[in-house]
Amino acid sequence: MAITLTQQAADHIQRHLQKRGKGLGLRLGVKPSGCSGMSYQLEYVDVASADDQVFEQFGARVYVAPDSLSYLEGMQLDYAREGLNEGFRFNNPNEKAACGCGESFTV
Repeated sequence: MAITLTQQAADHIQRHLQKRGKGLGLRLGVKPSGCSGMSYQLEYVDVASADDQVFEQFGARVYVAPDSLSYLEGMQLDYAREGLNEGFRFNNPNEKAACGCGESFTV
């Protein structure tokens, strides 16, 4: 089981950690939410939990709690800019459907 990062995602994580002046990486998880059932949750990690799974690529680390792993298996985290919009993209092979607004998904 692995979660991968693109170079763009890793660069964005590193830039934000440098701006913050602290942090180990990015925590990626899922929570019940939205019209489709689940949504992604992102936050910067200052202290890792003992049971976190850690995935590292291009010098950036992503921390995932065990209860989110089954929803994220095989996912690629990307970062993209399109016109005025920019943000993380979740290329998750486990997604069966997403809501129209893009805020939630089902597995």
